[in-house]
Amino acid sequence: MTEEEKIFAGQLFHPGDPALRAIKMRSHNLCAKYNRTFEDETEIRAELLRQILGDLGEGGFLQGPIFFHYGKHTHIGKRFFGNYNLTVQDDAPVTIGDDVNFGPNVTIVTPIHPMLPGERNRMIDEEGKPARLCYAKPVTIGSNIWFGANVVVCSGVTIGDNCVIGAGSVVTKDIPANSFAAGVPCRVIREITEADSMKYKPEICGGCRVEE
Repeated sequence: MTEEEKIFAGQLFHPGDPALRAIKMRSHNLCAKYNRTFEDETEIRAELLRQILGDLGEGGFLQGPIFFHYGKHTHIGKRFFGNYNLTVQDDAPVTIGDDVNFGPNVTIVTPIHPMLPGERNRMIDEEGKPARLCYAKPVTIGSNIWFGANVVVCSGVTIGDNCVIGAGSVVTKDIPANSFAAGVPCRVIREITEADSMKYKPEICGGCRVEE
């Protein structure tokens, strides 16, 4: 089993494995190129994202700067918007649905390191050699979701469709669909319902209206 296959199997792996380091270096360099582009260099940016990501659906926009660890382990649906400083440490797969909007400084992390300091520094691998090892759990984010600024999503989390995650939240556990959730750690505040419609806020809508 390769080290990348161990990641997908949820097993301990060598983050310093040469093959993994090559994947990460490629992604890091491509992200650095993206971050040096201008916003109106749309064709260059689109090509770089094609090389960085596993998938990006039509209508996606990443403001930049962006930071993807593996890149190819991230799969994003249609009409995605990622604001400034999007960071995705996608050792394990990260899957994002359609019509998802991220505020500035969103971070998604999948790797997990041993809790005990001695084990973080050294364990014994399957060949009997001392090594620094970690493991990772995938993150799944549904469709029609909005993250406020500075949201952190931790390893192994699934967030259901139609959620709003409040600014500054640290999501450590699954969030069910149709929830407004916020806090550190993030918890469900309430269900999102029809009563949240903008049609009940005429003082904000001004001359605008909700589509019938």
